[in-house]
Amino acid sequence: MPRSRMADVARLAGVSTATVSRALRQPEIVSPEMRSRIDEAIERLSYRRNLVAGALASASSMTVGVIIPSIINSFFAATIEALEEGMAGSGYQLMLGNTGYSPEVERQLVSSFLAWSPAAMVLTGRRHESETVRALLMSRIPVLEMWELSDHPVDMIVGFSHRSVGQIVLRHFAERNACRLGFIGAYMDKDYRTADRHAGFVETAVQAGYAAPVEIRLPERASAMGGAHGLRELMARDPKVDAVFCSNDMIALGALFEARRLGLNVPSQLKICGFGDLEFAAACEPPLSTVRPPGRQIGFQIAKLLRARLEGSIDAGGCFDLGVELVPRAST
Repeated sequence: MPRSRMADVARLAGVSTATVSRALRQPEIVSPEMRSRIDEAIERLSYRRNLVAGALASASSMTVGVIIPSIINSFFAATIEALEEGMAGSGYQLMLGNTGYSPEVERQLVSSFLAWSPAAMVLTGRRHESETVRALLMSRIPVLEMWELSDHPVDMIVGFSHRSVGQIVLRHFAERNACRLGFIGAYMDKDYRTADRHAGFVETAVQAGYAAPVEIRLPERASAMGGAHGLRELMARDPKVDAVFCSNDMIALGALFEARRLGLNVPSQLKICGFGDLEFAAACEPPLSTVRPPGRQIGFQIAKLLRARLEGSIDAGGCFDLGVELVPRAST
């Protein structure tokens, strides 16, 4: 059978094609009685919207491009889930891309996504290749950066300061009378957000009169195994370390396991703090102290801003700082 057209739906429902289009794009502005007739006609005809044709006609599609550095990182998964919830009922669909922490791959993805005329783009972080920024500015569509802050965003940015995470952890250790500090981080040559947390921790430590923390930089992605290896190496370098900041809760989990194998009592001999407040953090033994990022709040805030911009109720950009929260538990 030939594919049903919008005109066929309009004819069966007894309305104009413009009304059908409005019912599909902005159902809230169409009367319930008329929507019911249109929905019934759509069901009877098994009508499916031609999004490509709609994009050609309006110069934009009903898709929002979202680019993240890792699809397996639960931080970003929580944000995407909240973003999807926040966009529900808007008619817009998310189109997801994964950079693997590569600026070059991000540039390629942005170019590919823009070829589909998205209604908006969401990117992770504030650092992008100049060609990426130029393409986004030339697209003249709403652009949201997330999980960081910037005084000069491409358009809008929603997140928090990663340097402040390290500062908060250092102050927490100082309040717990820590004497010798350590740091374990992963993927720091690619994940500059981890590097920023490290910088905030080290800078604040030196300002507070501590010796520079003993550092272990893991070349692979954050993992419990990496955290275990990292703590073993760190304690071999300096057995006097009594407080360790791990750049990720997965690393901190491995460090907790390794501390037990090394016969170190946590927290009396060794304090351990992570970042992320992943689900297992409260269930560890001892429960893991950590810094909780606003992962889901970022997704909801982005959805709120996107909907407002796409509906024309706001037109200005800006920076939205959602902050972070220290969650002290028994590991410190």
